[in-house]
Amino acid sequence: MEDALDPIPLSALQHWQYCPRQCGLIHLEQVFDDNVHTLRGQAVHAKADQPGVETAKGVRVERALPLWHDALGLIGKADVVEFVAGGVPYPVEYKHGSRHKAADIAACDDLQLAAQALCLEAMLGKHVNEGALYYASSRRRRVVPITVQLRTAVAQTADAVRQMLASGQLPLPLAPEQSARRCKACSLSDRCQPQATHACVAAARAALFDPDA
Repeated sequence: MEDALDPIPLSALQHWQYCPRQCGLIHLEQVFDDNVHTLRGQAVHAKADQPGVETAKGVRVERALPLWHDALGLIGKADVVEFVAGGVPYPVEYKHGSRHKAADIAACDDLQLAAQALCLEAMLGKHVNEGALYYASSRRRRVVPITVQLRTAVAQTADAVRQMLASGQLPLPLAPEQSARRCKACSLSDRCQPQATHACVAAARAALFDPDA
């Protein structure tokens, strides 16, 4: 019998997709700072994070439902799970802001939702073919099909996070062309110091390849 994987939180997958260094700071170095974006997110989750069961329009709704996936080594909770026809679970993840996000940022939310869907499948034995992201500012949902590509990305990202944690090494910041918008919104930018890290790496590389250094 194979040893069980040490579980990693579902949130780590979203953090890794957003920025591996952010993921490392939070889940490897155990540091976190708030900014206006994280505080808004906490406000949005205030109700969804309260465990409970209710029925709305004939649909059973569970809030703050614990989730796990032993084979992938994932653990966490779903903001809201609606149980539709046949008892099929339909995860709904709450986010602050508008549903009209840049594609690369929206992909981070999609990955987190897909991971919840895979956990529900493993727990309940029901196929989950879609879920939704609810954006508080626009008060609208965006339906997310749980595609083969997303399923593969969940497994690959979980492996990447686990390897990072096992190595104990903090990933480098994103490349400058990738990081401008993400770093500006990140609450950990002061701890991360991406510009200083890029400068140090560039100087080290220059010295390494400079025969006169």
